[in-house]
Amino acid sequence: MGLPWYRVHTSCLLSVHTMHIALVAGWAGSMALYELAVFYLSNSVLDPMWRQGITNSWGGWSITGGIVKNPGIWSYEEIFCDERTGKPSLDLPKIFGIHLFLSGVACFGFGAFHVTGLYGPGIWVSDPYGLTGKVQPLNSSWNVEGFDPFVPGGIASHHIAAGTLGILAGLFHLSVRPPQRLYKGLRMGNIETVLSSSIAAVFFAAFVVAGTMWYGSATTPIELFGPTRYPWDQEIYRRVSAGLAEKQSLSEAWSKIPEKLAFYDYIGNNPAKGVLFRAGSMDTGDGIAVGWLGHHIFRDKEGRELFVRSMPTFFETFLVILVDGDGIVRADVPFRRAELKHSVEQVGVTVEFYSSELNGVSYSDLATVKKYARRAQLDESFKLDHAILKSDGVFHSSPRDLDAQVEFGAFQKLGDPTTRRQAV
Repeated sequence: MGLPWYRVHTSCLLSVHTMHIALVAGWAGSMALYELAVFYLSNSVLDPMWRQGITNSWGGWSITGGIVKNPGIWSYEEIFCDERTGKPSLDLPKIFGIHLFLSGVACFGFGAFHVTGLYGPGIWVSDPYGLTGKVQPLNSSWNVEGFDPFVPGGIASHHIAAGTLGILAGLFHLSVRPPQRLYKGLRMGNIETVLSSSIAAVFFAAFVVAGTMWYGSATTPIELFGPTRYPWDQEIYRRVSAGLAEKQSLSEAWSKIPEKLAFYDYIGNNPAKGVLFRAGSMDTGDGIAVGWLGHHIFRDKEGRELFVRSMPTFFETFLVILVDGDGIVRADVPFRRAELKHSVEQVGVTVEFYSSELNGVSYSDLATVKKYARRAQLDESFKLDHAILKSDGVFHSSPRDLDAQVEFGAFQKLGDPTTRRQAV
């Protein structure tokens, strides 16, 4: 009976591992260079890297990782040589111990030196609202806060703890030989066992990372990867309310809202609107944000402040409904003129802007009020440039490459593609 190839040609097994490392490192580095080439640093606030579709450049430092690996280092350890016979063989427990020890050293070094700033810059740390992010050292969190997916201090403590455990376990497997029954019971001499256990370890690590990324932003900062949760409007109104309590005017209170915070509240930055179902840059969908128009406040002819209901996440069109502070519908922009009881014309709605470009500007003509009411469905209103990237003016969750649905008024002139309506 012939022996498997990995029993006879141990160098082939080593070469496969080395090539795999080189492919992974080379791919990460080449993609980082590509993203760096297409990244346009014009406005870090309104056109950040995550709206340009660049979110995977963190592996760029390893572009030479596959080249600097020395495949011959294992030959000096004689792990592929049977001490009793002198013939090539795979000492899988010793290989496992060496891998575990080296990975533990790397894990411990990352947490104890790089993240904490002892010998490294630290990592990107941001506030809960993604306004003041920067690279800085971290203090390890060894209490229950370390398990909070929003607390970056847990990254350092978890790497230190996991690295220490890996180093101790690696030294144990290098110095202690497994009993014969355990060796046979766990099939430690079978390369498939090694492969399956490695896949299980990768799955466990991926499971932890996925949970951290989904429920928090400690490992995926908002400024680099985009927002995942939406407490922005609460923070905006908290700041405005605090300003009004200090006897500031509406214009003064809203002028102190950072443009970045207002931009997070724009519904086009919702992952479900941007790139959850479609790949590519968000800028090619709704366009490149140029400036914040200001916060809009609608009022009816009786002076009541009206609020436009936001468009639900998975909708592309939605009724324009304006409600008062008690949630009672006071005005709307109907799809057709079948019911005009609450129409903007009957109610006499006006809009006034506070802060930014349109600060102090008010409109009462119906066409302009309707236009900004539709924009208010997307929460904060921004001026978007569609010309630079030839953006089509709709969100990236919209289906592409389909025939225009004329019944929804895609063209001003029926069947004439040159008269496509522009998004407002």
